This record gives sequence, structure tokens and C-alpha cells, in this order.
Amino acid sequence: MTVEHPEVPLLAAGSAQPPTAVHDVALLDLDGVVYVGPDAVPGAAEALRAARDTGMRLGFVTNNAARTPEEVARHLTELDVPAEAADVITSSQAGATVVAERFGDGAVVLAVGGPGVAAALRAAGLQVVDSAEDGPVAVLQGYGRDVGWVQLSEAVVAVRGGAVHVATNTDATIPSPRGVLPGNGALVGVVSAVTGQRPVVTGKPDPAMHAECVRRTGARTPLVVGDRLDTDVEGAQRAGAPSLLVFSGVTTPDVLLAAGPEHRPDLIADDVAGLTRSHPEVVREGADWVCGGWRATSDGEGGLLLAGPDGGAAGTDDGLDGLRALCVAHWADHRADAAPARVSAADGSGDEAAAALRRWQLTEG
Repeated sequence: MTVEHPEVPLLAAGSAQPPTAVHDVALLDLDGVVYVGPDAVPGAAEALRAARDTGMRLGFVTNNAARTPEEVARHLTELDVPAEAADVITSSQAGATVVAERFGDGAVVLAVGGPGVAAALRAAGLQVVDSAEDGPVAVLQGYGRDVGWVQLSEAVVAVRGGAVHVATNTDATIPSPRGVLPGNGALVGVVSAVTGQRPVVTGKPDPAMHAECVRRTGARTPLVVGDRLDTDVEGAQRAGAPSLLVFSGVTTPDVLLAAGPEHRPDLIADDVAGLTRSHPEVVREGADWVCGGWRATSDGEGGLLLAGPDGGAAGTDDGLDGLRALCVAHWADHRADAAPARVSAADGSGDEAAAALRRWQLTEG
């Protein structure tokens, strides 16, 4: 997909109505959006229940290949987010479909990863093995917390012997209660580094996963909800769908500000409660970009100044209006490229702008 560079950057339009009133289906990433490790993101179950109460349907689209759709649905239900296996699309399923289409029914495939990888291969009619000595035509590698030297070594031997290396995803990290941890991409990199072969990647941002979820749900106006720019937001753009980025996972405000055009979301929120709230627009007033009384403008030296809020202006209560203004101001100056942003509180803006920059962990000066 060719990314266009609109006159007004993404995020500027906002959403005058809550997304639940505009979109019929939310295509939700899981890790960092609905849960982190075994635990629900605080408030996620309540927010998703409220979204469903308005008539919005939910589909779950995850690059985590470790578990089967049945296991994922059971976990969601335990977290008070009722789900059926048919509501879940995993990157293992996408990878197994690619292998089956390429090599046909009954092809021998080496599975590397959690139980979800082997289960998806078997469901696609493929023969699963765990040794390179069994002559696999392909290696399907997905995330598994117990993946270690033995499995990686078998994958290396198989790929060097001619097997096609297929990766369910290349997410370098995953969120956890202990912080960011190595994801499947880190382990895929081990196999690629040793074999010198780049894998075929089947998960997000490939649009096939979102397209399958759209097909299953019959969505007419879907909204992709995720915490990652390189998979969820880019995947949404490639699928032709708008996106809502949440900060409950791995993406931070400084990374968002520096994003290139293919990684810029339409909406932002702290968490999935953003589905049930309106999102203010960002408008141009002279040299300033304004959102809810917050103003972002160039400092004339390649940086940005943040001022506000204007007590008389109507904004949101989510605390992100200043960040919205900063993003649009920065992206307007870098329509076609990714660039880090240098942000300071404007002189005379009081303590609120400086406090907001500290809260977003944006460096002043």
C-alpha cells in the first residue's frame, strides 16, 4: 500500500462521536490492549462491556501465536470479556494457511513455538514434526515462552536444508507485568542470523488477519485497536481501516511523535475506554495547532512549544489533548518522513504544560 500524505495529518479529525457510535466492529489486539500477561488491563473489561452495550461487536486479532483460539477465548472469558474461539484470529492460523496454500494438504512442517503453532498447522491439514531429520518443507515459527536452544537449532538445520522459514510475526517485544520482554521477532532474528534467510512473515501488519476478522464479523465500518505502531497501526492502514492507538502496551508518546506516515493512528487513548469517548479535533489557528485549549507551535529552531490549557476551551477529560496537538503539529512538518520531536513548554504557559510533558516522558529543552 502506498501511504498518502494528507494536507491535514491523521489524528487531526478526531471523532465528534464516540467510536462506538461510528464503527460497528472493533478489531482488538490483545497483548497490551485487553490484557498484559495473565491479567486484564485495568478497566478493559468494563470498557468493552460498555462498547458491546451500544451494539459494537468485538473481534480479537493477535500476533501472539503461543495459544489456540480456544485457549485465548477461555482466557478472555475468565477476564470478564466473553469470547468464542470464532471471535479470535491468531497469527498461527494465518501462518498455517500460508503454508497449506503453498505446499498442500499433508505437507510436513516443523513447528517452533507454543501449542498454538502446532494446533493451527494440524487444523490446516498439515503434518507436524519437531525434528529437522523428518524432512520438513517449511518451518512455522511463532511465540512460545518455552522456546529455547533445541527448537531454534532444529529450525536452523531445517532452513539450511531447504525448508522455507515462515514467521507468524516479527514483534521484537511483548508487554508483561515485569515490563517489556523479548517477543517472537527476537527469536526469529536468531534463526535468520544463522541461516542468512529472511522469513516469510504472515501476521500483522499483513492485512490478511484483519481481513479475515472482517469477513467473520461482517464488519462494514471496522476500527482497529492496538498498542503497536508497526503491527496494529500499519496493519490497519494496509487494510484500509482507521485505527485507535492505546498507551496500555508498548508504545510511548515519544515513539508516537516520531512515527512515520505508515505508523500514524487516527485516534489515541490511554486504554480501550477510548472506544466510548469522543475525540476532539485538532485545528489550525495561525501558526498554532489547537486541541481542547492546548496549543502546539514551532519554536523556529526545529522544535515544538506546548502551551495550555486555555481554561475557557472545551476539551476532553482524558489528559491527551496537548499530545494530540503536538502530534499533528509535528506530523504537519514531517508529512512524508519519521523524525524525533524536541518539545518544550512555552514561556509563560504555567506549570501545566511542563507537568504534561513530564507525564508523557517527553524531554523538555
